[in-house]
Amino acid sequence: MKVTKQKCNFRCPVEAALEILGGKWKGLILFYLRSDTRRFNELRRLIPDISQRMLTKQLRELEADQIVHRKIFQEVPPKVEYSLTDFGMTLTPVFKALHDWGFEYINKISKIRSQT
Repeated sequence: MKVTKQKCNFRCPVEAALEILGGKWKGLILFYLRSDTRRFNELRRLIPDISQRMLTKQLRELEADQIVHRKIFQEVPPKVEYSLTDFGMTLTPVFKALHDWGFEYINKISKIRSQT
């Protein structure tokens, strides 16, 4: 599965950030990689609703954007580990802010969504 790089025609910095972080699964993947190196199947267990194909796709996109590093060990059976790059680690305060905001407003968000 090859990842095609997209052009960078961003109109604002928020659009650029959401382009890299957007999607249903990237946030969870980055959340689990923020504190530790993980193997592919470990990520699958931590995110049980994601398909193998989608996890592969999301990891490859994050790797192409240099957010995630993929380390291949030449052994049998093959072993691959994923971790955040130094660039990916710069997202730590972003996810901390999202966590804090979500924690503070989770009840309000639940009430709003249950009314619609």
